[in-house]
Amino acid sequence: MNLTIENLAQAVFIVNRHAKTAPNPKYLYKLKQESLKKLINEGRAKKIGLHFSNNPKNSQQQSDVLVECGGYLFHIPPTKTDFINLPHLGKLDGHIRNPKAKLSLNAAKAMLQSYTGITNQESSPSNHRYKSRAYQKPIFKKLGERYS
Repeated sequence: MNLTIENLAQAVFIVNRHAKTAPNPKYLYKLKQESLKKLINEGRAKKIGLHFSNNPKNSQQQSDVLVECGGYLFHIPPTKTDFINLPHLGKLDGHIRNPKAKLSLNAAKAMLQSYTGITNQESSPSNHRYKSRAYQKPIFKKLGERYS
């Protein structure tokens, strides 16, 4: 698997698309962000400007950095210097779409993991809430008795 800009951009696109609906998206978003940071540092991707976020967290407005890489556009959280150095492009244009990508999530993750060196520490998805507990039989008391 060769790590061309087009292949890496496709892999980031697939990981990002799956992260939006994943039950535990933290790792996928970290993989996306670290991959884009490395691509920007290598000069293989570039920051274009700032967009108002469609999903602001706790504030009325929030901006994201628009990054172009291999014909794909992505958003990443901004740094303080981004607000100084990048132009603000206003509201996100909903008509611009990324090209289709035909790549499995596992192949995309493997490619980005080998590119960034990041591995998933949590090997299984977050199922800690659903671990089976030993069944405990209910205790029924007669009316007026205490549960001591």
